[in-house]
Amino acid sequence: MASLKEWKTEIHAHKNLIILSFAFLLAALILDFYARIYVNEVPSVVAPDLILNHIPTLDLDFIFIYGYIFIVILLFVYPLLFYVKDFHKVISQFSLLIVVRAIFTTFTHLEIPAGALKFHVPNILSIISFQNDLFFSGHTAVPFLGFLLFPKSRIRYFFLAASGVMALTVLFMHVHYTIDVFSAFFIAYGTFKIGEKFFKKIEG
Repeated sequence: MASLKEWKTEIHAHKNLIILSFAFLLAALILDFYARIYVNEVPSVVAPDLILNHIPTLDLDFIFIYGYIFIVILLFVYPLLFYVKDFHKVISQFSLLIVVRAIFTTFTHLEIPAGALKFHVPNILSIISFQNDLFFSGHTAVPFLGFLLFPKSRIRYFFLAASGVMALTVLFMHVHYTIDVFSAFFIAYGTFKIGEKFFKKIEG
């Protein structure tokens, strides 16, 4: 970890990009919020799923809620403490993933799988908790994005493992279809590569 003086210097050097990235994050969260409202209001159907039909339903509520919250917090805190010069990139890449997911969920009208366990989010998060925002799995994609964002740090292996754990969690809870989980890895990789090119141009 850099000294406090070096940390402040890096923050100051990248303050405009950090402010811009937070503005992008706010816009992404607003778009995502209204996309979730939309998919919960339009008619949806329950689709059959070969894998879900052959695996048990397990109550993994704690991992689903608090494990994911921990992953998101770590995704932001880690670069803020150890890679300040890349902090704005992490925020921007996360925001881009949120935007892409909002678009995908808007065009995918599927109802939560049959037999899905009801999860209980903390009251403070209930306003942003929805049921039918399924494609693709954010629980899987976000930690995988963390794996892609830190190629030179050992923490990438934590994010990779976390992505696998969250993928299994949402499947065993039956709160996502199999295609939601499998596609999350490919879409996260695609948005990451697009973001790399796009954000480099902004920095330039």
